[in-house]
Amino acid sequence: MASVHIPVMLAEVLALMKPQTDKTYLDATLGGGGHTRALLENSSPSGQVIAIDRDAKALDSARSQLAEFSSRLTLVLGNFAEIAQLVLEPVDGILFDLGLSSDQLADKSRGFSFDSDYPPDMRMGENGNPAYLLLEKGSEQEIADVLYRYGEERLSRRIARRIIAFREKGEKSTARALASLVCSCYPGGRHRKHPATRTFQALRIWANDELSNLESALSQAGGMLNVDGRMAVISYHSLEDRLVKGCFRSLTTGENEGKFALLTKKPLTPSAEEEKRNPRAHSARLRAIVRVA
Repeated sequence: MASVHIPVMLAEVLALMKPQTDKTYLDATLGGGGHTRALLENSSPSGQVIAIDRDAKALDSARSQLAEFSSRLTLVLGNFAEIAQLVLEPVDGILFDLGLSSDQLADKSRGFSFDSDYPPDMRMGENGNPAYLLLEKGSEQEIADVLYRYGEERLSRRIARRIIAFREKGEKSTARALASLVCSCYPGGRHRKHPATRTFQALRIWANDELSNLESALSQAGGMLNVDGRMAVISYHSLEDRLVKGCFRSLTTGENEGKFALLTKKPLTPSAEEEKRNPRAHSARLRAIVRVA
């Protein structure tokens, strides 16, 4: 099945990564494979790309869609929190695209989308507890805290109360029902984005332990770069971007001062043309760094 994912800020990523032949690049978030393909095409004819994903379906799709590059592409199943154990060799570039793949969103059985009639599983891979199970077991206080901490949802307590009431009725839990429940907590009228956006973000982060995994991956990634190696990270909300900014600050100051240099003093954002073509790119923020010594 062909990927429906559109790689975000592709031109900007290539300009920062500067892929070259005879170099090795790591795409730590394979997803739909768009960035991986671009790295392969732009490091032709002998550049190598290693691509990691915790979703076996993403690897299966890439194996088919990128078959022409099989001699230069290594696919690795795993969580990028263990990036240094998954990839033992030093590399010349690392890319993290932290967004949810459009392929995962389009797969209704995963429960990521607001209109899915499947339970809100929301796991990126097959490990861990699905979001619906966490909602079934979590206390009202725990759920409210998760929605506020990971979704910055100002109505977190009201939504948590409704979730508990819904759960006690024993009604079928689906992503669509959850989205409708969240909408009922908001006043009527037009909203700039879907009212359930923050709740779904929070539950996805909770189910996948995303922030802890990201912090772990970033702490290892800088040490994996060769001299002149570049690392680029695309984040989609302030919690992710804050971790990336903090990691880059630690790599360019203190005991690391002089070893790394920022390539982006401020995060780059998508062009108006890209946002029009791919609305899901709207919140993207791109930061990059280079190892200089």
